[in-house]
Amino acid sequence: MPGVSVDGRATDARSEYERNGYVIVRDVLDADLIGEARNHVEWLLDQHPDTRPELLDTELVKDDPFWVRLVSDDRLLDIAEQFIGPDIALFASHYVAKPPYDGQPVLWHQDGSYWPLEPMEVVSLWLAVDESTPENGCLRVVPGSQNTDLQQVKERTDVANVLGSAMDDQFVDEQQAVDLVLRAGDVSIHHPHAIHGSNANTSPNWRRGLTIRYIPTSTRIIKRGDVERLTPMLMRGRAVPGVNEYASWPKYKPGQHLYFRGSESWA
Repeated sequence: MPGVSVDGRATDARSEYERNGYVIVRDVLDADLIGEARNHVEWLLDQHPDTRPELLDTELVKDDPFWVRLVSDDRLLDIAEQFIGPDIALFASHYVAKPPYDGQPVLWHQDGSYWPLEPMEVVSLWLAVDESTPENGCLRVVPGSQNTDLQQVKERTDVANVLGSAMDDQFVDEQQAVDLVLRAGDVSIHHPHAIHGSNANTSPNWRRGLTIRYIPTSTRIIKRGDVERLTPMLMRGRAVPGVNEYASWPKYKPGQHLYFRGSESWA
């Protein structure tokens, strides 16, 4: 079953998303910015040599000007606005960078099972930093599974995997799963209830992708467990008083941060 591709018009994207629980928007970001994102992954791995490439996650965002420049790009926010409205905050962001031959799988799960959000109004954008294919472990989604209630995830240590957990196999019809084949610069969008995962990367090619979780500023982040370390940031529009506290955007410091085009304006 082929993936769905739309040109980014709001009516098309929303219709496919509501029917299937996911949608693909092609050619969102330009090649130059995607090249900078690849450099960013390499720089982060140099800065954090003991961290697996699949685990470059949210706690690094709060002091990384390029990361915030990337997730605040108007082309990404314009997509998010179609789904959650004009007042947008960054809830979390995470590079899942699967190295050649050794990239770990992400076992079947629903994102919303992990998130203490009230209400569960959130949209996930998955930005392809490399071509993403079945051979290098592309995202896989079960169409229509956004209608499944959120299920508890359980610890999984029998196989090395990115999350260290998964949902019960009884809720997953893997034969219906769709491979989301993406070119670098494409974006896939999926619902917090959508059942999805990805296989290991056993190919000779990298599969680097960036997950970006946007919430409307009316959604409250309940601070508990790992969420204590998250630092939400206001991306566009206005905050709702008394709902969440937002961190200031980081300032660029030469020698401390990765240089990128326009970094001078972040100083």
